[in-house]
Amino acid sequence: MSGNAPLDRLRAQRMLEQLEDLQGRGTELVSVYVPPGKQISEVMNDLRNEWGTAVNIKSKTTRKNVQDALSKVMERLKLFKTIPPTGLAIFAGSIASNQLGVGDMQTFVIVPPEPVTIYYYRCEHQFLLEPLFNMISAKDVYGLVVIDSKDAAFGYLKGNRTEIIKQYSSGVAGKTRAGGQSSRRYERLRDMHLNEWYIRLGGYFTEHFRNVPGLKGIIVGGPGPTKDDFLKGNYLHYELKDKILAQVDTGYTGPEGIKELVNRSRDLMKDARYYEERKNVQEFLKHLGEDDGLGTYGEQEILQALKGQNVQLLLISEDVRRTLYRLKCKACGHVENKVVDNAKIADFEANLNTLKCLKCGGDVEVLEKKDLIEALIDMAEAGNVRAELISGNTEEGDMLTRSFGGIAAITNYKSY
Repeated sequence: MSGNAPLDRLRAQRMLEQLEDLQGRGTELVSVYVPPGKQISEVMNDLRNEWGTAVNIKSKTTRKNVQDALSKVMERLKLFKTIPPTGLAIFAGSIASNQLGVGDMQTFVIVPPEPVTIYYYRCEHQFLLEPLFNMISAKDVYGLVVIDSKDAAFGYLKGNRTEIIKQYSSGVAGKTRAGGQSSRRYERLRDMHLNEWYIRLGGYFTEHFRNVPGLKGIIVGGPGPTKDDFLKGNYLHYELKDKILAQVDTGYTGPEGIKELVNRSRDLMKDARYYEERKNVQEFLKHLGEDDGLGTYGEQEILQALKGQNVQLLLISEDVRRTLYRLKCKACGHVENKVVDNAKIADFEANLNTLKCLKCGGDVEVLEKKDLIEALIDMAEAGNVRAELISGNTEEGDMLTRSFGGIAAITNYKSY
């Protein structure tokens, strides 16, 4: 795993899921999206205008809650000197409670993982979260290219968002119908220019795709045989050859061709997205089936293997909702791990005083409390172990959760 990008995405996913569950008693939860480059003074002025407009709300309670929420948004906005490079999303409002007429004013600020493209204010009974959900679902990146003998367009697909990188013209002349020697000479010149165009295209592929983090594959489209001739030739960097997922016929090049390419390739990209996850889980199942001692699962077994630096591949389901407690004995200092389902945390913490040290029977105290996924990934990174988050959208991912508790590993050597 490179960096913490998958973990950052999961954290954002969890936060949005929490926000999604929050409700207002009326249309009084405020959502504000600010794109990069926007002047804070301009946003503040617009929010003040909205605060003034809220005076017209008939319900006294709703009016007060909306104005308080807008004030909270402006307070948070003042903490920024400039809008971050990816923009801002600020949510504020009186969250409904079980007690009639009582709400809890809360404010949340999110710096999006990708640039916000909308300048938006909304006041509803729920926060507007769809733009952020769309961003964090874009965990995979696909390269998109449409080419013919005249031009080419390069782009990315990130989740549901298509981005055109650049367009190029070939300078290659069209075919001629002229007869005689001049026609043959013309075709030789045209073939030479086509070859030069293919060499340039190979350079563009390297420039745009070779060092893209999370690039899952490249799909090449276009009308006619140009794409096929290019891919059959020796024009691509060797690291990119294995990234070519497919060749797709399109009727257009340019931005329209990119759009058509995406529409024709949805199923292909979905399959490729989950191929790597399936492969990793199947590798674990293979070791388990062969009973060679290299496949292991279970919280304590995995924690022990990580501690002993005996893990080469760690698999964690994104559906895991558990917390790791490190408990220390007040008497003998013995430290032990306890994993608790998030739904049972309140009961566990209420009964902490009844827990006893497994070694000497003394009282214990909480040394550390951490989300289990974060704790496992931190341990993996400290030991230079490859860790993969597995979605539940495949049969293998579902099996990892149902049959193995959502955590499994392939070890370096057999544990005894």
